[in-house]
Amino acid sequence: MMTLKNKIWLGILACVLPLISLPVFAQGAVADKWKWLTFLVFGTIICITMYVTYLAAKRVKTTADFYAAGGGVSGLQNGWAIAGDYLSAASFLGIAGLISLYGYDGFMYSVGWLVAYITVLLVIAEPCRNIGKYTLSDILAYRNDPKKVRIVGALSTITVSTFYLTAQMVGAGVLIKTLIGIDYEISVIAVGVLMLGYVLFGGMVATTWVQIIKAILLVCASIVMVIMVWSQYGFLGEFLNNVVNDPKVQQRVATMLGDKAKNLSPAELGQIFLEPGLFLKVPLDQISLGMALVFGTAGMPHILMRFFTVPTAQAARKSVNWAMAIIGGFYVLTLFLGMGSAMKVGPANIAAIDAGGNMANPLLAQALGGGPDSLMGNFMMAFVAAVAFATIVAVVAGLVLAAASAMAHDLYVGVIKEGHVSQEQQVKAARIATILVGAMAIVIGISAKGQNVAHLVALAFAVASSANFPCVLMTLFWKRCNTGGIVAGMIVGTFLAIGLVMVSPNLTYPLAVKAANEKIVKASDDKLAKLNADLTAATMPPAAPAAPADAAAAPAAAMPAMPAVDPAVIEKMKAEIAKTEKAKKAATDKIASLGSDMTSIMGLEKPWFELRNPGLYSIPLGFLAVILGSLMYKDKRAEDMWDELYVRQNTGILAAKATAH
Repeated sequence: MMTLKNKIWLGILACVLPLISLPVFAQGAVADKWKWLTFLVFGTIICITMYVTYLAAKRVKTTADFYAAGGGVSGLQNGWAIAGDYLSAASFLGIAGLISLYGYDGFMYSVGWLVAYITVLLVIAEPCRNIGKYTLSDILAYRNDPKKVRIVGALSTITVSTFYLTAQMVGAGVLIKTLIGIDYEISVIAVGVLMLGYVLFGGMVATTWVQIIKAILLVCASIVMVIMVWSQYGFLGEFLNNVVNDPKVQQRVATMLGDKAKNLSPAELGQIFLEPGLFLKVPLDQISLGMALVFGTAGMPHILMRFFTVPTAQAARKSVNWAMAIIGGFYVLTLFLGMGSAMKVGPANIAAIDAGGNMANPLLAQALGGGPDSLMGNFMMAFVAAVAFATIVAVVAGLVLAAASAMAHDLYVGVIKEGHVSQEQQVKAARIATILVGAMAIVIGISAKGQNVAHLVALAFAVASSANFPCVLMTLFWKRCNTGGIVAGMIVGTFLAIGLVMVSPNLTYPLAVKAANEKIVKASDDKLAKLNADLTAATMPPAAPAAPADAAAAPAAAMPAMPAVDPAVIEKMKAEIAKTEKAKKAATDKIASLGSDMTSIMGLEKPWFELRNPGLYSIPLGFLAVILGSLMYKDKRAEDMWDELYVRQNTGILAAKATAH
C-alpha cells in the first residue's frame, strides 16, 4: 500500500515535471529554437536536487533532524550551505547588473554584504551555537521569560522572513519570465512547489544539501565565465584599462552625465565608470545602507539557524571562515562579471532587456559562448538561468524553514503547549507550518505581480538590524538585559524600521513617476521629430535646379546625379524611430495607469523620510529601546541566569544537550 508520504511525493513530481517540458512560455531572452536546451538543463538540476531531497527524507526522524540536521553538518559543509543561503538572486544577478550599469557604485553592495560576515564571525556565531537550540527565539529565551520572548521573537522572525520571501518569489517570477519566457504565475508556483518538496520532506538536511549544490554550481559558473572574460580583456590592470577605453562604457557614462559629458574626453568618461557617484549619490544613504547590511545579516533568522546545524563551537567558527572565503571570492568575481558584461554585451543592450541590469550575467554567458545563434552560447545561458533558478529556490527554502520553525517550534510548542509535545508531534507541527508558509508565499507572490518590491528587501534588513540584532547582542553581552528590554527592543525596532521604510523613497510616488515619464515623452517627441526629418532628407531626391533666364544663351545644365543612399543607414534610422516610439508608448501607458490618485499607499505625495534605508536611525533607537526597557523592568530570572549564560556562551559546556529553558 502506498504511504501518505509517497503520495505527496508523487503529487509534487506531477506538478514539477510538466513545468520542465510543457511549452507554457512566451518570448524570453532565449530564442524558441533553443528552449529545449534550457529546459533540459533546468530539468537536470531539478532532478538532482529532488533526488538529494529523497535521500535526505530518510534521515529526518526527530525535531533536531528537521530543524538543525541533527547537528551533524561539518564546518566545511555548513560554510558552503551558508554561502548558498546568503548568495541570493540579488547577489548573482543584481550586483553584476548594477556593476555593468554603474561600475564602482555597484561593487559597493558586494563590499557591504562581505563585511557583514565579519560581524557574524566575531560576535554572533559561536555564542549563538553554544546557547541556542533551533531558532532566534531559543537564544533570547535562554535567560528571559520564555513565553513573552518567544512570542515577540517568533513574530519578528515571521515578519522578516515574509518580507524577504515575498521579494524572492516576485523576483523568481520576473526573472524566470525574462530569462526563458515562462509565465509569471507558473514561475512562482514552480518555485513554491519545489521549495515545499525540499523543506517538507528533507527539512534542514535537504535544505543544507540543496544550498551546497547551488553554491558550488554558482561559484563554478562564475569562475568559468571570469576566466573567459580575462582571456579576452586581460587581468587586473590591463582589464581595467580596457574598461576605461571601451566605447560602450564611455557612451553609458556620457548618457548618464548628460550635458556634463560635453567637455570630457572619452578616456575621462571611461575613468568615471571606475569612480563613485554614478549611482549612490547620497553619502548618508550609503552609510545607512551599510549599517543595515552589516548588522541585518547578523540578525537574519535563516542565517542564525545555520549555526545550530554544526556539532561544536569550533565547527561554527570554521563554517563562518569557509563562508567568508566563498562569499568573498564570489563577490570579487562579480566585479569582473559586471564589467565584463559592460564591455562584451554593453550597458545599453543589458538595460534594453531589463532596466535593473538583472540579465547581465545570462547575456554575458551567451555572448562568451558564441552569441544568441550558437549551441554553446545558449547552453551557457541555459546553465546560468538554471543556476539562477536554483539560487532562488534554495534561498526561499531557508526562509520558509525559518518562518515555519517560528510558528511550530516557538509559538505552538514553546508557547501554546509549553514544551509538552512528543518528537513525532513536533515534526508533524513543523510540516504543517511549512505547508502554511509555502502556500502563503505562493499566494503573496502571485498577488504581488507587477508590484515594486524593492522596499521589501529594505524592510527585511531594516527589521533584522533594528530589532533582532540589538536584542541578540544585548542578551549575550549585557548583564542587565532582561525580558522588558527584549520585548521593547523587538517592538520598537520592528515598528520603527517598518514605519520609516513605508515613508521613504522605496515606495512608489505617482507624482514623481508621472513627472519622470512626462520627461520621457517630451524627449521622445523631440527625438522623433529629428529622426523623421533626417529620414525624410535621406530618402527624398534633391530639388531640380532653376532654369536660366536666357535658355538659348545658356548651355544645357546637366541634371545632378541622385546621391546613393546606404540602405543600412535607412534601416538603422527606422529601427531607432521604432525604438523611440516604443519608449514613448511605454511612458504614456505608465502615466495613464497611474489614474487620478497621486499619492503613495501611505497617502504621501513625496517621501517624508529621505533615506532609502532607515538603519542610521532605527538601529541606535533599537539599542536604546533594549537599554531603557531593561532598566525599567525588573527580572530576577534574567539576572540569576547571567552567570550560567556567560560560562556557556564562552565554553559551550552542555551545549549539545540544548537546555529546555
